[in-house]
Amino acid sequence: MPFTKIYVHCVWSTKNRFPFLNSVGLREEVWNHIKENALKKDIYLDFISGYSDHCHCLISLGNNQTIQKTIQLLKGESSYWINKNRLTDNKFEWQDEYFAVSVSQSIVDKVRDYIKNQEEHHKKKTFQEEYDEFMIKFGFRHT
Repeated sequence: MPFTKIYVHCVWSTKNRFPFLNSVGLREEVWNHIKENALKKDIYLDFISGYSDHCHCLISLGNNQTIQKTIQLLKGESSYWINKNRLTDNKFEWQDEYFAVSVSQSIVDKVRDYIKNQEEHHKKKTFQEEYDEFMIKFGFRHT
């Protein structure tokens, strides 16, 4: 039996970055549902949080899981569930693109804290500013 522990920090936004998840209560309901869904699908979702227009997850991939399929399962089912339960005024959708970067075991706690503090973090910085920083920091785009 293989033993793997490959942490990935994943971020995706709502379609057109529309602030669908516009209350703390709604966000908590969605994050809890995504956690429950992950558990049912044998996805190890270590931590989840986000803001009105995006979601952060810390996932540990299993030996037969890919980033693309894992994110697709979480995003697809959650948007279906949000719409089925009419949790938003307009049809809810996640953006197709996502951001995913590996996380060293030595900084997992730091990433958890970063994800945990999204509410506070976004009082000072927009998602666009955060996104631009990620793109530069992880070499997806240069300054």
